[in-house]
Amino acid sequence: MRTYDFTPLYRSAVGFDRLAGLLESAARTSQENGWPPYNIETTGENAYRIEIAVAGFKPEELNLEVKENLLTVTGRKTANDDGAERTYLHRGLAERDFERRFQLADYVVVTEANLVNGLLSISLKRELPEALKPRRIEIGTTATPLIEGKADKAA
Repeated sequence: MRTYDFTPLYRSAVGFDRLAGLLESAARTSQENGWPPYNIETTGENAYRIEIAVAGFKPEELNLEVKENLLTVTGRKTANDDGAERTYLHRGLAERDFERRFQLADYVVVTEANLVNGLLSISLKRELPEALKPRRIEIGTTATPLIEGKADKAA
């Protein structure tokens, strides 16, 4: 297990507190267990998809929440309602509660979430405000006035 000290970054960089916090958060979460497994893929220039393997979970047992650029996916199993106690010879499906967090960049929003064949698919899109989008500036062709000579002022 490796730990990193980000204290020198705080002493020499001003205004990068959020970046240092993200690095510390990434270092902490890399030590967590890898359950449930997930994929992150890009589906376009400004589009992404997160797929999480949630076999055995129903849609009502899953919760997605976005707060301050942090996407939190939570799974809470409900009690077995069929009344019969199950006896397993082998139990390979991990149906335990989980919480998985994803740090989102600025202007990334969740557009939809679907649960199909045990995969929770979360679609994300970066939506830049108009003020931040690149724009073309037209170059004018009007001539600038010349400096008037002394002869023109005397007249």
